[in-house]
Amino acid sequence: MGASLDIDLLRSFLAIAQAGTLSAAATRVGRTQSALSMQMQRLEDATGQALLHRTGRGVRLTRQGERLLAHAQRILASHDEALADLTGSGLAGTLCFGCPDDYAAAFLPPLLRGFAAQHPLARIEVLCAPSPRLRERLADGTLDMALVSVPVTGATAREPLLRREPLVWVASPSAEALQQQPLPLALSDPDVLDHQAACEGLERLGIAYRVAYASGSLTGLVAVARAGTAVAVLTRCAVPPDLLVLPEAGQLPPLPQVGITIAHARTRPTALARAFSTHIAAVLPAL
Repeated sequence: MGASLDIDLLRSFLAIAQAGTLSAAATRVGRTQSALSMQMQRLEDATGQALLHRTGRGVRLTRQGERLLAHAQRILASHDEALADLTGSGLAGTLCFGCPDDYAAAFLPPLLRGFAAQHPLARIEVLCAPSPRLRERLADGTLDMALVSVPVTGATAREPLLRREPLVWVASPSAEALQQQPLPLALSDPDVLDHQAACEGLERLGIAYRVAYASGSLTGLVAVARAGTAVAVLTRCAVPPDLLVLPEAGQLPPLPQVGITIAHARTRPTALARAFSTHIAAVLPAL
């Protein structure tokens, strides 16, 4: 009997390809690094090819590893879909999903609960980061899919808008930061829509400002706003009840809405990714 490709070995190989390091992949698949290394040795023995190249920063795929990756993705997707269909237990497998902090806080718990009830064997791994960082992870294959922000005019046939969220100015209840000149701001990363909208709006009205705090962390932005040291810009769904949404009458410029859509890493998503996308599209607009 000839060599064969073991499903567990392929799943570990895919985890390494997505994570980029053995340590991160080991955590993902619940094995030790040494066990994962032994698995990769078995897979290389089965294929007769060197699949991974060890570097100081982690591992990268060889040319043969890149070829195997494309096959592994298709094989695992078909395997999980067939198993779920025959057992009647819903889809199985692991999905690497990205989501900005604000959407994670507002929408992720009900989205995950509902999907888990339908597909108890599926595992959703979540990475929280600003939308541009999630796009980067989709491009390098670290993520399978992500919920991302886009301009409301940026919808496409492949990435239709699922929901619109207004951006709002937020401060502590005393709004003491409004009295400072130049206006101190707490904003997300410079290439994120809320950061760009705030700066463009203030510049359009000739209002002097300074970015006192810049971070992709929602927790950090909220903490600075609570301290009263800066005015933040958040999506309306992410504003905690103890913070003040500032009126846009005269002193501050109006802010736009942002659209929410789903972006995929591949043009042909896996069955699990398609199912989660369908679930999000059905549930998110009503949350």
